Amino acid sequence: MQRLSPLDAMFLQQDSPTVPRQVASLVIMEAGERPLTYDRLINVINERIDLVPRYRQLPRSVPGAMGTPVWLDDEDYDISLHVRRSALPRPGTVEALHELVGRLIARRLDLDRPLWELYLIEGLSDGRVALLFKAHQALVDGSETVDLAQVLLEETAHDRDIPHEEWNPRPEPHAGELLAATLSRNVRRPGEALRIAEHNLGRLARKLPVIGGDALTPHGVLSTDLSRHRRFASQAFDLDDFRRVREMHGGTVNDVILACISGGIRGWMLTRAEPVSAKTALRAMVPMSVVAEDGLPTSLGSKVRGHLLSLPVGESNPVVRLHQVSYALKDHRETGSAVAANQLAALPGFATSTFHAVGARVADAEAGRGHQIVITNVPGPQDPLYLAGEALAEVYPCIPLSGRRAVSIGVTSYHSKVFFGIVADRDAVPDVEVLGQCIQDALAELVESVEGRRARAPRGRQRPTRR
Repeated sequence: MQRLSPLDAMFLQQDSPTVPRQVASLVIMEAGERPLTYDRLINVINERIDLVPRYRQLPRSVPGAMGTPVWLDDEDYDISLHVRRSALPRPGTVEALHELVGRLIARRLDLDRPLWELYLIEGLSDGRVALLFKAHQALVDGSETVDLAQVLLEETAHDRDIPHEEWNPRPEPHAGELLAATLSRNVRRPGEALRIAEHNLGRLARKLPVIGGDALTPHGVLSTDLSRHRRFASQAFDLDDFRRVREMHGGTVNDVILACISGGIRGWMLTRAEPVSAKTALRAMVPMSVVAEDGLPTSLGSKVRGHLLSLPVGESNPVVRLHQVSYALKDHRETGSAVAANQLAALPGFATSTFHAVGARVADAEAGRGHQIVITNVPGPQDPLYLAGEALAEVYPCIPLSGRRAVSIGVTSYHSKVFFGIVADRDAVPDVEVLGQCIQDALAELVESVEGRRARAPRGRQRPTRR
């Protein structure tokens, strides 16, 4: 039996109707000659689920809380309860897709079943279909278990013969057997037992009122008491635009992306008549892959560490804003611990979705640092990927909300495009589409600065010409 780590147990314990602890990815497939069907999707998952056995397991509590929950095989496992079908009303607009995704990511997973779901969404325009992957934060840790999308997506359109064994669940042990095994493990691993005791004390402490706790609670336009409902918006851009800005002004593509988000939040705040001054800044948690010792380890050869970044929302000049972001991240690049984007993009399979899940774990594990927004940016492969022979066209990360954070942004580059997925609280941010448009405007400003086409701002009323 494998035991949940204290961090996994925390995610499981904190799962609630207003804060469902799940990471999602929206994948849109190309309109091929034979669209992906439900039966083909089921067959592909059945062929590959042996590679990720935890997708047929569920967490069970240990009597007396003597240890964190353990992973046990689900004796009633039924794949049809996890892979579901949905459809958009005609004509299958992007707005309708966003509305459906917002509703699905707000719906909690059933904690009495394996902690994942996959929706096949039909009825998109041009005959396309979409997939929405959902996995609990306690499930995908990047080390023991990777995201299901990484297992299903591959670099070839040809069918592969994957060895498959008939699966039979192991019977669930009795409570006495589970307790005895846990006590024996605690004796053999006293350090782990101590961490479990610290976890239990922390769980009790989180239920108590905290004196002065508001000091670390984010406030402002991105902060709210979360509701049970979510909104979702997406934006897609050409990767070449980000590269051209980088080549002209220096830094990295990641710097340009973060500068665009800063400018987008600035523009969005101005549309809401929010106060914005030259000193306005927002604290963002930006998980980054490192080769250093600290951070959450993954099975992909690197670790993920949280980086706290001050977004220069108050800066009106887009180029100066970019330089401020680049300077703030300069130390991270010069330490030698940063993992190059091309190394991440070259990882086998679609490791991008796994790194987004790990990034969300890091951000929540460091919630005490008082950040106001979580931004994950993971470069993906630039060659096409396939699922059951059908090409992947677009992919949008959906990073969960937690604490009082009303907005999260996930960014993925894939096949010469950059895809932004924006998740927001439905009540606090009814204009999430405007935020997406403002990010697009911020990129356009930077592109104009490269092309030299940026129009000058008018300098007051023009004097009348004398005859």
